[in-house]
Amino acid sequence: MLDWGSVKIVFSDVDGVLTDGAVYFGPEGQVFKRFNIYDGYGMRKLVEAGVKVIIISADDTPIVTARASRLQVSEVHMGVRDKATRVRDILAREGLADVEAVFLGDDELDVPAMNVVGIGVSVPSAHPCALAAADFVTQRRGGEGAMREVCDLILAAREGHEVCP
Repeated sequence: MLDWGSVKIVFSDVDGVLTDGAVYFGPEGQVFKRFNIYDGYGMRKLVEAGVKVIIISADDTPIVTARASRLQVSEVHMGVRDKATRVRDILAREGLADVEAVFLGDDELDVPAMNVVGIGVSVPSAHPCALAAADFVTQRRGGEGAMREVCDLILAAREGHEVCP
């Protein structure tokens, strides 16, 4: 049984998890990504409940930093290919055990990080290797409320926090 109630930190990839994985290009080379408002609200509720939310992405774009800033996300780490090492370093710095952490991922680069936390989460549209590594697969697809689903599970498991007040 997964212990959502002991989660103190949530790590998340971006593309394919917080977005639908699509990248939109404007006529002058502008890049756009689509984020889901439900995911954002869930992340904000976690932060307000004292759960750290940290984004770790192999991509390096100011779009993600801007989105994270609006949500009061604790940290954003961009251009990171070795996500497992970054997760281990952050857990050590924060004095947290791996069982107190969740990692949401959807592709090969995420699998090592999913394997070093208490709950590795993937989305149903993920690459097969991420699905195989996942302890939990969301019902909702990436960019369509998958993060909110995880946020609600954590909040529901924490004493005194209702998902639907």
